[in-house]
Formats: sequence, structure tokens, C-alpha cells
Amino acid sequence: MWVGSSERNLHETFERARRAAPCVLFLDELDALGQKRSNLRNAPSMRATVNQLLLELDGADRDNDGLFLLAASNQPWDVDPALRRPGRLDRTILVLPPDEAARFAILTASLRNRPVQEGIDIRALAAATGGYSGADLAAIAESAAETALAASVAQGVLRPITAQDLDRARREVRPSTGPWFETAQNVATFANTSGEYDDLLVYLRTRKRR
Repeated sequence: MWVGSSERNLHETFERARRAAPCVLFLDELDALGQKRSNLRNAPSMRATVNQLLLELDGADRDNDGLFLLAASNQPWDVDPALRRPGRLDRTILVLPPDEAARFAILTASLRNRPVQEGIDIRALAAATGGYSGADLAAIAESAAETALAASVAQGVLRPITAQDLDRARREVRPSTGPWFETAQNVATFANTSGEYDDLLVYLRTRKRR
């Protein structure tokens, strides 16, 4: 009974964006919505969703003036090539893990409005978390806050987040970017015929020398 719902929902989303133009429409996890149709031979309903997305992008009866489309994917190599042709999603920007300055900003924001012991060296923590994603850094702050909360309940008095809490959380939360880079390394090395992963290759070489 739900066959066709995804296509209808996708069409309505684009229609709302067109009515709101000028408008930015952001599609997250594009590889799930626009997966390679060659991988979907046994999933006709999912193929239909990809076809609908292509139709919304440049169908003969579609007017996308004033509509700016952005999309994100952790697995761009799984996105249907037709979606990345000129006039569609034809420009790719590599978003790398946060550098030290960005990690400091993320950690500071994640700890904002939380009771934190004075004198904690957030910059030292930022320096020690190379390779951590933004989500990893937020998880460190969340884990440290849970430790402080548990101690506060046990002691019956508010205890702020300490440097020890953050250090323990850092050791518990491992950087999640490693497995992704292993996959990306293979793709960028052996499936880069169009040169679209050149920037990634440059970064991987730099990362290896560190």
C-alpha cells in the first residue's frame, strides 16, 4: 500500500521549495535517496525514487528557477552517476574532519551551558583529538556530562564537569573517521577515473605523512 509514497513525498518537497523560491533545498544522506540504480535491480520501488529525483531536477515540466539544491553524503561513490551530471548535482566539495581550531570551537559549543570546572584546558583537549569528527567531539562532551551528573546524584550536590571527566570520555570515545578513510582510500585509489576524488587523494597522502 505504500508503493509510490516516496515519490509523492519527494515531489511535494520540491513543489514546496519551488513555491518558496528563492530557496535552498538540502538533501542529507543522498546515497540513500539517490543510490546507484545498478545496485537496485531487485528493488524497483527504490529505483523509482531515484527516477523521481532525476525528474524533479530537470524534468521538461519542472521550473526550478530560484531553487538552489545542496546534498550531502558520506558515500558519494554510491550516488547514481546520473545525479552528478552537468546541470544537476555536478559540483563536489570535500568536507574534511575538523582541524584543531574547529575542534576547539566544537568542544566549546558542546560544553556551553553545562557546569564546567574553571581552568579546564579545552585547547589541550582539541589538540589531543585529531581525527575526531564533530559528532565524536559532541559525544565526548555528552559522556563527560553524564559522568558528572552521575557523581552529582551520588553525592547529593552538583559537581561540575572536570578535566578528568573529559579525559576519560576522550579515551572511551574513539574517532569514527578511521573506517571511513579506509573505504575512501580504496575508492580514491582504484575508482578515480574522472578525477573527482583528487582532493581526497591529496589529503590522504598528507594524512599518511603525519
